[in-house]
This record gives sequence, C-alpha cells and structure tokens, in this order.
Amino acid sequence: MNYILQFIEQNQDAFLNQLFEFLRFPSISSRSEHKDDVHRCARWLADHMKSLGIGNVNVFETLGHPIVYGEWFHSANAPTILVYGHYDVQPVDPLNLWETPPFEPSVRNGKIYARGSSDDKGQMFMHLKAFETLLRAEGNVPINIKFLFEGEEEAGSNHLDDFVEKNPELLKCDVVVISDTEWFADGLPSICYALRGIVLIEVKVIGPNRDLHSGSFGGAVDNPAEVLAWLITQLKNRYGRITIPGFYDNLLPLSEEERNAFRRLPFDESNFRSEIGVGELFGELGYSTLERIWARPTLEINGIVGGYTGEGAKTIIPSEASAKISMRLAPNQTASEISEKFINHIQSLAPPTVKIETVKLHGGNPVMTPIDSIWIKKAQIALKQAFGVEPVFMREGGSIPVCETFQRVLGASPVLLGFGLPGDNVHSPNESFSINNFFGGIKAIALYYKMLGQDNQTSF
Repeated sequence: MNYILQFIEQNQDAFLNQLFEFLRFPSISSRSEHKDDVHRCARWLADHMKSLGIGNVNVFETLGHPIVYGEWFHSANAPTILVYGHYDVQPVDPLNLWETPPFEPSVRNGKIYARGSSDDKGQMFMHLKAFETLLRAEGNVPINIKFLFEGEEEAGSNHLDDFVEKNPELLKCDVVVISDTEWFADGLPSICYALRGIVLIEVKVIGPNRDLHSGSFGGAVDNPAEVLAWLITQLKNRYGRITIPGFYDNLLPLSEEERNAFRRLPFDESNFRSEIGVGELFGELGYSTLERIWARPTLEINGIVGGYTGEGAKTIIPSEASAKISMRLAPNQTASEISEKFINHIQSLAPPTVKIETVKLHGGNPVMTPIDSIWIKKAQIALKQAFGVEPVFMREGGSIPVCETFQRVLGASPVLLGFGLPGDNVHSPNESFSINNFFGGIKAIALYYKMLGQDNQTSF
C-alpha cells in the first residue's frame, strides 16, 4: 500500500496535466458541429490507454460516436471486471455564466473547474490512473480489466446497447464497475446500489385540420389544448399517487432496513427546500423526501406545447397540442410494461372528438445490486481505507440505462463507485470536481483492484 500512496503522491502533477489535456476536448456529443471534436477525443483516449500498457485497444466506429475499448488480461484465475465510463460531455450553455472557459481547466478552492471534470471524464480517468499506479508501483495489476468508454452517453447512448448485445464474448466479465455517480455529501464516501429506470413519451392531441377562429368555432369544437390539460390531470391524484391502472403492481417495496438507513443519513430538508427555492416540498403521501426521489416511481410533465404563445393575442382553437412526459421507475418495474400501461390509459381516456398519438422517446430499466455481494463489500473496504471514513449506502433517482443492459446481456451487476459531490454542478455552468476526491479516488480504485485480485478464483 505504501508504494501505491507514494506513486500517486509523486505523480500528482502529471496526473492533473494529463486530465487537463483530456478535458480540453470539447467532446459535446449532442451537437453535430462537435463531431470531429468527439472523434479527436476518442483517438486521444485510445492513444493514452496504449501508452499505459493496456492491450487490444480499439476505437469502434458506430452510426454515432466511437466506442473506445481496451483490456488487461493476464491471469485466467483472476476475476474480470468491466470498467464503463463516457468521454462525451454536455453542452456548456449559457456560456456567460462560466467564471472560466469551460474547456480550459482551472483549479481554485480545491476544485478542478471544466466541463466534464466530474461527469464523467474526471471519474473515468481515475480508473486509468489507478491501473497505471498498480502497474508502475507494484509491477502488476492482479485482475483482468476490460475498459469500455462511450462517446454519446449525454446524447442518449443510442448505439451502446447494440454494441453490448453484439459483443457479449468480448465484454464477458464478472462485474461492471462504474464511476459516474456522487457521494451523499462532501466528506461522506458513498456507494450507490440502485438507480431508477426511465420512460419518456410524447403525447399529441390532434383536433381540427387547422387552427380555428375561436369566435366562429368556439363551443362547437373540442379544444386539443384543453383535452391535453384534462388528460394530464387524470394521471396523478392530489396526494402524488399515480393513477394509471396497474402502475404499482410489480414494484419492489422498500425494506424497513433501507428506510431506517435513509433516516440515518444527514439530510437537511430545510436546506434542500431553500436551495431549490420552494416554500414546501410535495410528493407521494407516506414517504420521505429521500424515499420519493430514490426509491419510488414518479411521473412528471417535462413540457407542454400548444396554441399561440407569442406577443399579443391570437384568438384560436389550436389544431393540436403536445406534452412530453417522463416516468422514473423503481426496481421490478420495466420500461416496456410501464410504457404499455401509460399508452393504454391515455388512449382509454381520450374523447372521440380528438385523436391521440403517442411517441416513445426513451426507455431504460431500473437496476439494483445486493449490498451484501462481495463486489460491494470490497468496494466498501477500499473506500474506508482511502478516505478514512466508513462509507454509507444510498440510491440515486437518476438513470444509467446501460446498467440494465449489462445485467441482462452479460449477467454482471454494476458496482456504482462514484466520487462526485452534490455541488459539482454537473450539466450546469462551472462544473467542478474535488481534487481530494480525484486523488483519493485513484487510491480507492487501486486498492479495490488489488483486493479483488487477492481471491484466486474467477468469480465470487
């Protein structure tokens, strides 16, 4: 362990400079004008992996952005882990709110400021530096590692599922390790063991074949905007309960042990409320705030469009109106099941005066890893040794849909070993990543790899 600590200490400047070089690529996957930047970033990443001694490095082209793959496979008797991360980043708008240029990394107040510093370049880069640390400091990496880094996670991962399903032998592993989550609080190492799934659907209400004069036709024609508004009110009751028939049928309830663990976390509800600027919180009756955002399903209206909203007046009955609606799913729910129930319910409510169209935009299933697995237990030990604090367990309300694909196709559960902090401003201006967590994370990951290699068997 002393060699590991010494190597990290001696190479801090080099590690930071390499990370900064990585962060300077404006690899914004959702903007077509940055296509070349994403590809340049992929090639840089592949070259860096080769320089570390990682073998079989490939840049796999897709119909979207490239997938970068490499492996270290030197022991048939050691476990094999698949490290997943993404090198693409979110857009930087609004640019004027950045204190320093988003693709010119800077350090202040113990944080690295740059787009992608926390989500996810900084976190995935720690795995490469942990690999380098073990190989250089101890002369060996005692496990088999497959690195899989994609370039369009922030644009929906449209081609990753297909790649995984077509390459199960290439990606075969015992466990998937992902560093793309955050701690519960600064100074409190955390292991996320469950993520919610997601369904995103657009609902269109179509009425007359054109916008109509409200004086000539009002009172004789059903208004699509009004129908849409009425439909939306039928989806939840006033106590936050979703009213779609069968919506909760297969839901895995929270255990009393989990609910007690959530209560013990240092969650300040008044600060939470103050930070988002609301007078009171609202959610499903009978559940705490953490339970609602981590472990209960939700239904949210993301946006509504319909009719005239410009300056002045235009007295019309709009020909159509639409809403985008997302649902977060809890364990045992599936995207296909919930999509079907939602669509059937909307269609059953629709009056004969309009036509309803639904478009499935996105879907992903929830995931959960048992906290008593050996993979989680060793991650817990590595975090405690690296940061000197007993880690806590938490869920997250967001979604990483490919986690379910890994479980289904590879039969490997994810270990969500994240090092971000709630104040990192991911997806927002002035994104940052704690320097302490960057170097502490390299240490924790190196210790984790070493611990996994201490068991001379292919799986646990």
